[in-house]
Parts: sequence; C-alpha cells; structure tokens
Amino acid sequence: MAYVLNEDQQLLKTTAADFIKKECPVSRLRSLRDSGNAGGFDRAMWSRMAELGWPAILVPERHGGLEMGMTELCCVLEEFGKNLVPEPLFTSALLGAGTLLAAADEPHCAALLPEIATGSSLVTLAYHERGSRYDFLRTTTRARKHGLGWIIDGEKSLVFDGYVADKFIVSARTDGGVADRDGITLFVIDAGAAGLTVTKQSTMHLRDHALVLLAGVEVNGAAVLGSEGCGGEILEDVLDRASVGLSAEMLGNAEGAFEMTLEYLKTRKQFGVLIGTFQALKHRAAELFTEIELSRSAVLGACHALDHGLPEARSLVSVAKARCSDTAVLAGYEGIQMHGGIGMTDEHEIGFYAKRAKASELTFGDAAYHRDRFARLAGF
Repeated sequence: MAYVLNEDQQLLKTTAADFIKKECPVSRLRSLRDSGNAGGFDRAMWSRMAELGWPAILVPERHGGLEMGMTELCCVLEEFGKNLVPEPLFTSALLGAGTLLAAADEPHCAALLPEIATGSSLVTLAYHERGSRYDFLRTTTRARKHGLGWIIDGEKSLVFDGYVADKFIVSARTDGGVADRDGITLFVIDAGAAGLTVTKQSTMHLRDHALVLLAGVEVNGAAVLGSEGCGGEILEDVLDRASVGLSAEMLGNAEGAFEMTLEYLKTRKQFGVLIGTFQALKHRAAELFTEIELSRSAVLGACHALDHGLPEARSLVSVAKARCSDTAVLAGYEGIQMHGGIGMTDEHEIGFYAKRAKASELTFGDAAYHRDRFARLAGF
C-alpha cells in the first residue's frame, strides 16, 4: 500500500507545523537552557498545546480524548522534532497515556487519562535501570508484599521528564529472576510519596531526564497497574509505540537539520561562488534527501501496522527505529560538516540537532539492536 496521509491527518500536521514554526523556534531551546529553567520546558506553552488537543490524541473519547491513532500523534511529533520542541508531548502521550492504555486498567485510566488529556497532570514511565542497556526486562527494582500493599526498593535512571512528573509508573520485580519476562509488575506512584527521591539528570541533548530512587516506598494494592506479574508484556507494547513516536521525532530532527543545511548551502560563498553549486555537496544533499524520504515511509508503515494491529507491527517498528536512527545522525553530522567551523560551535544551532539525534539513536535501542531484532523476528 502507499504510505500517505489522508486529508484529516495532513490538516493536523499542517496545523502543528504552522503553530510550532511561529511559536517554537529552535532558538527557544537555547533560551530555556540558558535561563536555568528547572522544568526544561515552558508550562504556559504546554497549556496552549493542550488546548490544541495534542496530549489527548490517543486518549479515548470517554476519558475526554480525541481517540486518534499513532499516525496522528506521529504527525505532531515529527513537527516537534523538526524544531526540537522541549514540551513533554512524547512523555505525556506515549509513556504516560500509552502505558495506561496498554495495561487496560479502567480504574487507573478513568482517574488519570482525563488529566493527561488536558495537560494538567504529567505521568511518566520509570523502567530503565543502570546496566540494562536495551533490555527492558532486566529489572532489579523489587516490590515485596506488606499487608494489603507493597514496599518497593530500587533505582530507575533516564526517566523522561521525571523531575517535573506528577506520577510515575514504575516497573518492579515481584517474582522471578532479574531478566525473566514474567514477574514484572507496574505500580502507579505519586511523585511526593515517602521514600521516593527524584534527582534531575542534565543531558547534552537538552532533554530532561531524572534519576528516581525508591527506598522503602509503600503503596497500597490499588497502585498495581494491570495484573500482577504481567508488566513485561505491557512494557513491550508501550516501548514499541514509544520507539515509533521517537522515530517520528528523529524524522523531524533530520528534516530540520537538512533544511538548515540547505539554507546555508544557498547563502554561503567560497571562492566567490555559492557552496551549494559544488557538485560534491549536491550529491551529499541528494543522498540525505533520499534517506529522509525512506525514513518517512518507514515511520508511516510502522504507524499503519500499529493502528491496524497487523502481525508484522513489531518488525516494522524495528525497521522505522533503525532507519530513523541512521538518518537523524547522518543529517546532524552532515549538517555540521557542511557548515564548516561555525557548525562546531555552540553559537550555531545545527549542533543541537546532532546531539539530539545521537541521544535519540541510543534510546529504546540503536540501529544495530533493531536490525538484530528484525532478524530474530524473521526467524534468523
């Protein structure tokens, strides 16, 4: 089939592009960084985005959402990536709402999804641990029974927007070995819970993460999200969707870097002529354009498979993540090289794209990991 957007999806993408181009230039990222903004984003801007309905894209109508699909969300995430927008749409819509929806836990969905849809509450997923690399099943955080509830001990790192989150969905092992698929349980924990400590982790790519320490955090039985011991299956589904959402961001990242580089090629002169007329640079730009279009097809293909529950969805997720990882890094590095010396400085924003691309490549599995996963899913 032809992977193209329908009229409504194209309208959503155009609306997002117009708003972000006008209100969220890349230079705003520098301003937020240099101002020492503790949250890493502008809450007033986030409220305006919530009014546009973006955090509600995946949320069912019965919970105050728009009940759209991954394709629609990725239309907006692509535009976020193009201007490196720091507002937590990815965290809210995919890691927060996405985990709740994957767990199909109606009491938690009824309590939290309406707040996520309006942008009034930020829910994030804390699953990653030191040394786990890309193995989401590797969980040393432990939860032990205590009366009618649980006591949780452990540590989570690189938690998206954890420093400003209102609630955490935490994975903890309630049974089995460290890397077993079964025996992982998800818990919904308030950010202010006793024994929970959140430390901000600053990153080179200007995307806020946090280290979350759980030292004897006590929760009641109602904190369990989904069924006890079934968190591994939920996490796999969530991280597949998160990988596609991040791939859409990387697609936008590559487009933004490419557009910035093309503009430079059209204005910078050497030896009295525009460098964009040099054949070698034309070839490199043409190759990058081709890689971006291939990445676009990969993202749309994965979105279509997820939205329609196709059996090849997991394979297409890995195709998209591998392709977009390579393309975003290529666009960032080529952008720096074609900009020359100025591209190596902090004063020019092309470096922001390269840093974001490299960090995104290493999130949820790099290109090599997803090629290997694709092969394993194909039976090799």
